[in-house]
Order: sequence, then structure tokens, then C-alpha cells
Amino acid sequence: MRPFEYVRPADPAQAVATVTADPAAAYLAGGTTQLDLILKDGIFSPERLVDITRLPLKGITASDTGIRVGATATMEELAAHPAVAGRLPVVREALLASASVQLRNMATIGGNLLQRTRCRYFRDPGVAACNKRQPGSGCAAVSGVARMHAILGASERCIALHASDLAVALVALDTVVQVQGAAGPRSVPLTGFYREPGDTPEVESVLRHGELITGIEIPLLPGSARSTYLKIRDRASYEFALTSAAVAVVLEDGVIRDARVALGGVGTVPWRARAAEGVLRGAAPSAGTFRAAAEAAIQDPFVLPGTAFKVELAKRTLVRAMQSITGA
Repeated sequence: MRPFEYVRPADPAQAVATVTADPAAAYLAGGTTQLDLILKDGIFSPERLVDITRLPLKGITASDTGIRVGATATMEELAAHPAVAGRLPVVREALLASASVQLRNMATIGGNLLQRTRCRYFRDPGVAACNKRQPGSGCAAVSGVARMHAILGASERCIALHASDLAVALVALDTVVQVQGAAGPRSVPLTGFYREPGDTPEVESVLRHGELITGIEIPLLPGSARSTYLKIRDRASYEFALTSAAVAVVLEDGVIRDARVALGGVGTVPWRARAAEGVLRGAAPSAGTFRAAAEAAIQDPFVLPGTAFKVELAKRTLVRAMQSITGA
């Protein structure tokens, strides 16, 4: 292990100033992924870790229109909040399906949104070809074992899958991320927060170095809305998604008046399926409607032998999720 300096800032402004001024510095919160990457896998070697866990970024407050969640609130705290349980089942279910109780009590909301891919090639420093870790080196996953990789937003440059369950649910809800940087605060819609690999797989979000997530704003669904998060995985216990679907609908007079759909386990970023939403809105809930929405959700997938099964599995996951909340 390489030595590093541990810093505990007095306030968010000092934290931002410290990291912004030092290209070799990084933030530390729950550490459930960060410490793996640094201490176990050796993927990163920051010279300074800035601990933000004692900063005033932890609270969860609910209003009539939304929930404000501090960046260092834990996954378990958010899952247990009455407003989430009552008005946002899709968020609660995504959180509970994400990790063990022990991890949920440590992992923070901000850290969950920024967790790095579980791509085995990215996390193995012995693999030379990883454009995300070493730009321009290639993508070993394209010619390797790729079962747990992406089919949407992927290309020959990178097929690394975005691992967060929570982010999928939050993308469906039009969540907004609050960010503080050297130039001041700014708000970023979560749908525009992540970046598909394109020509720069190493750039995963719009965050600039030194910018700190201070919280998120989650709009509440209407009181009549129904929502759920369905996760398909190899085992029922703690495991990453093969495919998943976060869905929310408002039913009135036998018609879907509003629909929110996002997919996990298939995208290089949490995947908002707006084409599927367009199919669902104004339609009567039925197996045919749901299948049409599923077909619209999976367009132009980048498929390899190891990931081809995900195309049909993702469609069936969305259909099943829709059936579960509509009873159709």
C-alpha cells in the first residue's frame, strides 16, 4: 500500500478548496468502494484523502413536493425514511436490493451515485487494456468474458456497466444533484449527470475535479402513483443486477396517464427509457402495451456473445415490472 495523507476539513468549503488545489486528492465518505479501489485493488493511489463524513451533509428532509437528501446520509437511513416508504417505493426497493444491511449502514448516497464500475478488467491492474483506467489502451472486455457488461451506451471502446441500483430509480424520478465547487454551487439533473463512454471512457460524470456532491433533490410522485424496482440477478442475496427496471405509473380511468421508466444492468449509465414512456402514456395497461414499451426501450444494443441474452431479459424485466404495479 502506498502512503497517503488523511485530512478532516472543518466545513464543505474547506473540503472543496483542499481537493480542488491538489490533483492527487480525493474525497472519502463511507469508503465501501473507494477503499477497495485504493487499498485492495490498487487501481488508484491518491496522495491525500479528504474525509467528508463529519461535515453537515447528512440530513434528510421531506416537503409536500420532494425529499432533500444530504450526500453523506446512508443508504439505510434513506430506505427507512417514512416519506420514501410511503411515496417512493421504487427508491426504497432499489436501496434494499442494492446491498447487505452492513453495507447500507456505511455506504453514503453521494458515494453510491459515484461508485465505479464492477468490470473485472477495470478492477484488475494486471489487465493492460482498459480505456477507462488507461485511456487509449483498448477494452479487454470486448474480447473477454462480458456477461456482466452493458448493451446500451456501449461501444468497442468501453462496455463497462454502471453498477448502482439507486441511480436507476433516481433517474426515473428526475432527481437533481446539488454540487459545490470552487466557483460556487450548481444543480445538475441526474439524467445529465452521467456521461456515456464515447471517446472518453475515463470521464464518467460532469463533475469537475474538486467538486463535491452536497445532496440530492428527489421529486415526490403523485399520491396516486404506483412504483416498483425489479432486479433480476443470479442469486437472491447481495448481487449486482443482470437487468433491472424502475417504473412508476399514474393510472386513471383504466389509462396510463403518466409513466416513468429506467433500466439498470444494461447501460453504461443509468438508462432512462423515454421511448418506452411514450408508448405507455395514454395507453391502456395490457401485455401488448408493455411488450411494445419494452421493444421501444431497447434500441440499437451493442451486443457481444456474452451479453446477447440481456436484450430479451431486459424486455421481460420491464414487462414483469409493469404487470406487477398495474395488475394487468
